[in-house]
Amino acid sequence: MASRKVSAINIYSDLCKGCGICLDTCKFGVYEMSSDRGKQGYLLPRVAHLEKCTSCMSCELMCPDIAIEVFSEKGE
Repeated sequence: MASRKVSAINIYSDLCKGCGICLDTCKFGVYEMSSDRGKQGYLLPRVAHLEKCTSCMSCELMCPDIAIEVFSEKGE
């Protein structure tokens, strides 16, 4: 199965607790920890390299807080 081009990744700061599972799960280095804090006071991850995303959905599936949503372009 070919990878699909990703158009966006949303990290919902009101749900994220900054656990870093997305950073550890992503094999392609899409994420990095930012200095921004969410409503709960935790440091938040950010999408640093969207172009590296293969739309494997590991980050979205592994996020314990359902705080990540990956959007792939249709038709690919």
